[in-house]
This record gives sequence, C-alpha cells and structure tokens, in this order.
Amino acid sequence: MSAGSMTVLAPTDAELLQAQADLWRHSLYYLTSMAFKCAVELGIPTAIHNLGGAASVEDLVTALSLPQNKLPFLRRVMRLLVTSGIFASDSRAHEETYRLKPLSWLLVEGVDAEDHTNQKYFVLSTVSKHYVEAALSLADWFKKDLAPPLPSPFEELHGVPLLHPEKTPLLDNDLHNTVLEGVAAHDNLAIGTIMRECHDLFRGVKSLTDCCGGDGTTARAIVKAHPDIKCTVLDLPDVIKNAPADGVINYVGGDMFKSVPPSHAVLLKLVLLHWSDDDCVKILEQCRKAIPSREEGGKVIIIEIVLGPSLGPVMFEAQLLMDMLMMVNTRGRQRDENDWREIFMKAGFSDYKIVKKLGARGVIEVYP
Repeated sequence: MSAGSMTVLAPTDAELLQAQADLWRHSLYYLTSMAFKCAVELGIPTAIHNLGGAASVEDLVTALSLPQNKLPFLRRVMRLLVTSGIFASDSRAHEETYRLKPLSWLLVEGVDAEDHTNQKYFVLSTVSKHYVEAALSLADWFKKDLAPPLPSPFEELHGVPLLHPEKTPLLDNDLHNTVLEGVAAHDNLAIGTIMRECHDLFRGVKSLTDCCGGDGTTARAIVKAHPDIKCTVLDLPDVIKNAPADGVINYVGGDMFKSVPPSHAVLLKLVLLHWSDDDCVKILEQCRKAIPSREEGGKVIIIEIVLGPSLGPVMFEAQLLMDMLMMVNTRGRQRDENDWREIFMKAGFSDYKIVKKLGARGVIEVYP
C-alpha cells in the first residue's frame, strides 16, 4: 500500500441500507422533475388557485377534465410533489387536500401581482427533450477531444448553439420560443424585491443602459422607482422590435460586444452567466467605455449568482445545479467571488463591491 493511502472500511449494516436509499434517490430524482413537468403541463397550480386555494384529487380530476380512472395515479404524483415541497397538503375527514406553496404559486397563470412572474416556460425548457438529451450525452462529451472554443454538450449534440436567434429555430422553433419565454420569466422574477432591497443602488444615477434588457420590464421597474433616471435598453434588433413603444424607455438595437450606449451606469442582469470568461471580459470592456469615471459616479451593476456555501446547503445546491445547466447547454457558467474578481480586473476595472445577496443571487457594483 502506498504511503498516505487510506483504507476504505466496509459500511455498517445501517450505513449500507442508508446508502441504498440514497442511491435510489440520486438515480431517480429525474422522476421528480418529470412529475413536476406533468403538473405544470396539466395546469395543476392554476386549478388549485381557481378552486379557492385548496383542492382534493377529485376536484382536480374534475376541473382538469381528466378521466376518472386516472384519479389514483394523480394522487401518487401529488404525494411525491408534496414530499418534494412543491405543494402542501392537509388531511381532513379522510380527504387529502392540496394547497399552493410559494414555489407552485409562481406557476399559477393569470395572477396580477407585482412580484409574480409565471415560471411555466422556465420549467418546460429545462426539462425539454433537447435539454435532457444534452445532459444524457455528458459522458460522451467529456471523452471527445474537441477543439477550442469548446462547444457545450447541447451544441455538440444538436449542431447549433442554444439561444442563437437564427440557428436554434432551425433545430426546433417551439423549443427556441419556449426557452426565450423561460429566460425572460426567470430574469424578470423578483424585480420588485431588488427595487425594495437595493433602492440606494440607483441613487444619484442619471442615466442607465440595461444590456440585454429585452422588453424593458426591468428598466420600467427602475423608472417607476426612480422617475429621474433615463433608461435605455440595449438588445438585438430582433428582440426589441416587439418592445412596447410607451415613450418611457429608449430602445437601441445593437451588439454589446461591439458597443454599449453611453450612460451613467450600465446594468447586466443575468447576462454574463451565458458567456465564457473571455466573452465576459469583452462585454465588460465595452461597458467600461460607456460609463464615466468612478469620481463622476460611473459604475456597472451586475446581478448574478455568486457561488458559495454561506447561504446553506439547499441554496448552494440550487446554485450548483444552475451551474450545471449552464455547462450542459451554453458556454457560460456560474461564478464565485474569486471568479468575478478576476474577470473585473481583466476587463480594466479597479474595484467592486457585493452590495447585497438576494436569495441565490448577488448584486455587485463594479467601478472603473
């Protein structure tokens, strides 16, 4: 035995039985995702909401016009989703009723609330056939000696990059539209929380460019909270052509790799996770050119995941799963503070500050 090697002791009976249960869980977690997908496609969260916030399996079968003989099977699906924390349940008079939890509330359609952004298409994109097939090809991708820049497993398998405005629709136009809607819903979630928790973030900012700002949802929230800020949304021409012409936001069709409209501050909200480190440096260099000096208040505001275990194991696991999502489907990744610092310095910035952590995400100010 080599020096420093360790002997692995055989597990005890109790450890062996626990290991078997853990092996089941880790091998079969995909069934939770598929049950979740099923509930979203059937519209169960919306049905519970429309039934007054609580519903039995019998109520759901009737409301969703499902065959009566599927009732016991739906009960089994709901049992798993309750155990997984997606729904809540109550047992009264021998009848189980199901209620929404904050997670399933995000999947109710037609809710008119400031902080409600329906996440249906985020779920449907992440469990789509193309995403799952790319994940299944991960071992094959590792074995291939691919020339840099390395394509993602998604791109290597399907022959097109994800979210490319021209190439991805050729693979599957429905997938492309679902992913676009899912990304928009994901990016627009909790804007109200950001405005409340980070109100001072925009204090003193006279003008702001929101890079990849889509339809201007974030920019409009900023203007609502800070009416004196002049907001510009920069995005690809095909993205902004359908943006609302309300006169509040100035829309510019362009490429952030080539130039960013000059402004007091630049916002990058959930943008850089899709790009490699080298691409992030290029984007940030254009942002730096667009803003004044730090003495004049110039800054780049970044809202992204900051990987780290400090928020607890559940939140850290969520961050790591989002990193795997990026690894499998894009050339981007999630980053810890050291990763962010290195990118900022390479892009020519002098300093940064993590202003606040909001759930899995961090709000970062970067100074020229």
